[in-house]
Amino acid sequence: LTGEFPGDYGWDTQGLSADPTTFAAYRETEVIHARWAMLGTLGCLTPELLSKYSGVPIAEPVWFKAGSQIFAEGGLDYLGNPSLVHAQSILAILACQVVLMGGAEAYRVNGGPAGEGLDAINPGGAFDPLGLADDPDTFAELKVKEIKNGRLAMFSMLGYYVQAIATGKGPVENWAEHIADPSGVNGLTGAIATKFTP
Repeated sequence: LTGEFPGDYGWDTQGLSADPTTFAAYRETEVIHARWAMLGTLGCLTPELLSKYSGVPIAEPVWFKAGSQIFAEGGLDYLGNPSLVHAQSILAILACQVVLMGGAEAYRVNGGPAGEGLDAINPGGAFDPLGLADDPDTFAELKVKEIKNGRLAMFSMLGYYVQAIATGKGPVENWAEHIADPSGVNGLTGAIATKFTP
């Protein structure tokens, strides 16, 4: 690594960049995972923040408990509104996920009518309606910001998973408890690590 890629600072102790083809696949995978992690982090926080601080009535705002609502008596309503999406079958959800995500991924990987000859990671063109890639210097800076924030989001999601297992609470509630009592509620207190077992 010589600093030619966004977020590349020359640190590669495992030699992951030795083979250019494999390294290109790793870069693409990292950016895709980073984008999903940024969306996931926002998706984990938003319902809990809206429920706790804005009073928005959400049946289950905690991210790791929300999916269980599909098994409840009335099923799962998107945004609490049965007229938007009313899900009652986990198999139907699974089928929709496979078809929609599989189709989108197949389109991304194989090109498709609007994607032939485009960069797989940053396609531009119709996929850049705001023209963020028009200026090469700004675009290079945005790529670095994207990968830095994406890496942070991936670690954030890992923290959310660990918090969910250790405390059985969402990230906003854990944060609020820590702010209220920083010395008593933190990652070093042994009492927290034994409060919840999934």
